[in-house]
Amino acid sequence: MKNEERQSLIDKIRQASAYLPATEDLDWLNSDETRALRLQLEYLKVEHALLKHKITRTVVVYGSARIMSPETAQAYLVQAQELVDANPRDKEMAGMLADAQRQVRYSHYYNESRRFTHLMSELFQNNACFECAVVTGGGPGIMEAANRGAFEVGSRSIGLNITLPHEQEPNPYITPELAFHFRYFALRKMHFLLRARALVVFPGGYGTLDELFEVLTLVQTRKMAPIPILLFGKQFWDQALNLDFLAEQGMIGHEDVALVTHVEQAEEAVEILAQHFNVQTGPLEACSVGAG
Repeated sequence: MKNEERQSLIDKIRQASAYLPATEDLDWLNSDETRALRLQLEYLKVEHALLKHKITRTVVVYGSARIMSPETAQAYLVQAQELVDANPRDKEMAGMLADAQRQVRYSHYYNESRRFTHLMSELFQNNACFECAVVTGGGPGIMEAANRGAFEVGSRSIGLNITLPHEQEPNPYITPELAFHFRYFALRKMHFLLRARALVVFPGGYGTLDELFEVLTLVQTRKMAPIPILLFGKQFWDQALNLDFLAEQGMIGHEDVALVTHVEQAEEAVEILAQHFNVQTGPLEACSVGAG
């Protein structure tokens, strides 16, 4: 065999996917056969990072990605009003105005999420006696507000993004070393709850309801220890989630209704958690720790 022919055959071997080291063969790593490996890696990467950063307790914040900040909502309302004024008979413009008015009403939840994690981070994370980090889904809306509140007081916060058909960017307030990107909802759910010491839920849609029911089911079935589950906005939740009706119909026990607590303001939520954890809300140096 001539040297040229020999080298040509060797080059073909080197270029074949079979010759790639397993860790470099992306087609193989993304195949159905290696799903178990991907699941394991997705668990281990985040677990290793959180252990490295000594994060053992979290407060999870869920809520709609669609809720705007008050500033953005107000700008949207001004734009919509101008379009309606210019096109008073346009039904599409009228619908846009109604949506903008709704966004302004709901934007106060953005502020409450931001204020809650601001206060919570000052009390629980910047507290040598009881460190507890904020974790969100890492996206916009309520998630952004929650990460932002922690960011503004110099506290770390976690974001657990997930790959979606319409790619979701991480919000800019997540601590870079604690910003993770998941492929699998199951592993993301696991990391939301492995260290969770409390759950705070703002108004939201399918995703928010999915995560809330996950926790309610795990607590009800004793698959996880009971934790405070705070729902912001009683008027919203009374319509979206009628637990009294479920109890009356025998679908859940009456004791299950008490798994959730309704709150309206950030200070109220922080006070409930402070009492639960027996952490003083005075000077941080004078803290005391109970449950947790």
